[in-house]
Amino acid sequence: MARGVAGGFFVMAVLAGLPACGDTLLDLFRAEKPPGALLKETPPEIQATPVPLNMASPEVVEVGQLRYRGGLSLTSEDRRFGGLSGLTIDPEGRDFIAVSDAGYWISGGLVHDDAGDLVGVIDVRIEPMRDVDGRYLRWSHYRDAESVTRTPDGSLVVAFEQQHRLWSYADVGTTPTALASPPGLDAAPSNEGIEALATLPDGRLLALTEGLFLESGLLRGWVEDGAGGWHALSYGTGGGFRPTGATVLPDGDVLVLERRFPPVGARFRRFPASEAVAGATIRPREIARLEGALTVDNMEGISARLTPDGRTLVYVVSDDNFRPIQRTLLMLFEVLE
Repeated sequence: MARGVAGGFFVMAVLAGLPACGDTLLDLFRAEKPPGALLKETPPEIQATPVPLNMASPEVVEVGQLRYRGGLSLTSEDRRFGGLSGLTIDPEGRDFIAVSDAGYWISGGLVHDDAGDLVGVIDVRIEPMRDVDGRYLRWSHYRDAESVTRTPDGSLVVAFEQQHRLWSYADVGTTPTALASPPGLDAAPSNEGIEALATLPDGRLLALTEGLFLESGLLRGWVEDGAGGWHALSYGTGGGFRPTGATVLPDGDVLVLERRFPPVGARFRRFPASEAVAGATIRPREIARLEGALTVDNMEGISARLTPDGRTLVYVVSDDNFRPIQRTLLMLFEVLE
């Protein structure tokens, strides 16, 4: 879902150098989402600029129970690049797959240095997503992909907003099959449907909405029953934060990424996957928060993996809403147990 603008010192620095009024300032906030099904023969050129965790104090590398392991601000002249809303990383940390709310797959390789810190991306590819009839997604209200998770059979399940639905793709670029939607999903606001989607350790899906409130501070979510059906549950949040992504950690806990605007912020909250049962009210514990001078934008995608030496790494990506004032951030953290 489109939300907010870049925050912290980044916005203040940008605005300080602009006139107080006029088209220049307005252009920074204007979203230029590309049309669907744009095909190009040449791969996109991606520029990756390192970013510190703390813009005021670059030596700071820890926040809460997370240690920063490198981050990048990604830019491209290819108008299809941007709007990254969901993310999955392969277990070895070699490749990434993202979905955009403009209806594109963005995939490529990850570059880590000898210490394992994130330093770049390579071989990035962009291609339009297809519908269940094999046609490219063209209409704006039908291509708003918000989250993606890989299931045990290797399929990629994608949640869409506006036209709320779940589609399962065998791989990037393939024709999907439609999955049964959770009961009551149609009641979600157009742009506040399933934002957080994760595959639990037993292979069932967990889905959390961003804006289908049951009451103040309680959002609707669902968990699969293992036989193609869904059971409702509740997800507790507050402080202006809403869930935008979820992933399962190697120890079996679910780590939820939440965002806030205004003011811009993001936080990480975890809970045992065993709590995701029918009728449950889940209230995760916060382990870290990005706000203020820390590097943060409209954080939406999250994926975790285990390193050979037993460290838990978490990758997060931001949705720039195709606005010049915002950034596409790809950041890596290590979970401090």
